Amino acid sequence: MVSPLLADLFESHRTHLLSVAYRLTGSVGDAEDAVQESWLRLAGVHQSEIDDLRAWLTTVVSRICLDHLRSAAVRRETYVGQWLPEPIVTAPSRTPDPLDVVVRNQDSRMAAMVVLDALTPQQRVAMVLHDSLDVPFDEIAAIIGVSADAARQLAVRARKATAKAPAPVADDVHDQAVRRFLAALATGDVAAVAAALHPDATFTGDSGGTTRTAVNVVVGVEKMARLVVGLWRKYLEDTGLELETAMVNGQTGLVLTDPNSPFGRPARVIGFAVRDEKVWAAYDFANIAKLSGARKR
Repeated sequence: MVSPLLADLFESHRTHLLSVAYRLTGSVGDAEDAVQESWLRLAGVHQSEIDDLRAWLTTVVSRICLDHLRSAAVRRETYVGQWLPEPIVTAPSRTPDPLDVVVRNQDSRMAAMVVLDALTPQQRVAMVLHDSLDVPFDEIAAIIGVSADAARQLAVRARKATAKAPAPVADDVHDQAVRRFLAALATGDVAAVAAALHPDATFTGDSGGTTRTAVNVVVGVEKMARLVVGLWRKYLEDTGLELETAMVNGQTGLVLTDPNSPFGRPARVIGFAVRDEKVWAAYDFANIAKLSGARKR
């Protein structure tokens, strides 16, 4: 049985563990499951066996997340269309939620999470644990089942891959770029929308085959501008969805809700990444199964 003191100590580490687990899995549900499972494992260990509770829990959560990542790799083989990490949607909240704290970390911005999702499970664990948490490579090696040198090389390869992600911009810069983009969209003018996009702009839709969206990544200003103008009309005029801005992985994004839904859950979430003060990427989440991190506040 876990003592009340140990239970309180665990709760003090919950947000840290959730942040680690989300970056490792890219899934809100898997992250929360991993943290809960670490609590259950803690209950079966004598306190004298643990020198550093935070480090012990981080190791346990990392092992659990590695298993989740391997299972996710199998699921992705049969997934319809593009696969994106799950978004976290936050808003001024009446009830404190650990997810609010998770997305304060710039490492959890959507563009960074998308790049992490392209890594192998071992690369992802090696880089996140070492670069974000300063976990030594010999400890990482024990978690992922390789030598310390191999763990170091996995992290090096992961860093090269993640260098493709744009550097996070300040929140106000992001917000202004997205609002200029939305103002252009409201006019229905394709040229105005194109002017609000970065020259290398991309649009990625993730529906898992549950609804129509951009099955493949749309690349290029003109193609993306025409696509989003058409989607804007469809969302607001044809479907009757209600749109509002919200924080998607810590920065301004969009949430579309069906006003006739008895549950009030989002039907769609759109996140953005900004580069050179223009929208560089848009991520359209249309698979309801991936919106567990978009909670009604």
